Amino acid sequence: MSGILWLLEEEDDWRDAVVWAWGISAPELAARLGGVPDSVPAPLTDREAMALVWDEACDDDAVIRVGQAGSWSFAIEYGIPFAGDRLAAVSRDGVKAVRLDPCVDHPPSMFSYALDGVLVCGFGIGEEVWRWGTRPDFLLAELVDAGVLTAAGEYARDTISESSVERDRHTLALLETRFGLTLPREEVEGQPLPAFLVR
Repeated sequence: MSGILWLLEEEDDWRDAVVWAWGISAPELAARLGGVPDSVPAPLTDREAMALVWDEACDDDAVIRVGQAGSWSFAIEYGIPFAGDRLAAVSRDGVKAVRLDPCVDHPPSMFSYALDGVLVCGFGIGEEVWRWGTRPDFLLAELVDAGVLTAAGEYARDTISESSVERDRHTLALLETRFGLTLPREEVEGQPLPAFLVR
């Protein structure tokens, strides 16, 4: 399955942040995120990466698995989320970088977009009324067109009766379309991908 909406199909299963980068290879994305070369002996499956994070020998290191999806490279974060602080650096030299973090311990899920070394826009998914970055209204027109916000920047949807998953689906669909994001589910969930410890 392509796209990113599958992340919401089973709410409890979306536990790992994802970074996409346009304009660099998957190995370069790993390097920009601080991945240590040859720190993992072989490509890892999703389950193996999670087990490595819980291994005492791993200490407080995070793990990333990287791949390619269309024009975007992607990295899946395991362990303590860290890439939010590195997104602007990932985007240096004209690279586009997008990050989605489910923030399972402290909702809401978060979206961030950086370009050319600068955080352009970010917001909580489901809390799009509060936006930040150098251009906080960068996606306002798209959020209005998607029926997420009004032109005045207020909630357009019924935040009381609508489920959070259904509400979040509108924003993720917008981000999927606007940036052309995809994450190959079968590859991510079932196949080994190049992996790196991040320190």
